[in-house]
Amino acid sequence: MKRQYTDEHASAGVNAALPEIETWPNQYAGYEIEIALPEFTSVCPKTGLPDFGKIVLRYVPDRRCLELKSYKMYLLAYRNLGIFQENAVNRILRDVVKAAKPVSATVIGDFSARGGLTTLVTASWSKRGKR
Repeated sequence: MKRQYTDEHASAGVNAALPEIETWPNQYAGYEIEIALPEFTSVCPKTGLPDFGKIVLRYVPDRRCLELKSYKMYLLAYRNLGIFQENAVNRILRDVVKAAKPVSATVIGDFSARGGLTTLVTASWSKRGKR
């Protein structure tokens, strides 16, 4: 039996070049930042069809905060990227942690229905748990 999904589909977009997320020096401690992009889009690497959803990032900054315009440009770069929804959420988390080195971070991808199913993907990281 022929596999419908290949290893190439599964890893598509995971290591693609994306714009850098810039940061700036944090002045305070002990607070949480929430950033939402209600119109996130990417492309299914198998079908080539668009995926639509909302991406929410919640993080507790340490020494650096995300610069919003660069984070927005980073997220917009997914528009033409073939990547599974689950991988997109985990990739965003990985790149945010790499850029800002926060105390903790959670990325939630709330994706629109496809074939009658909605998908909610949550990935979290913290300095204590290291995921």
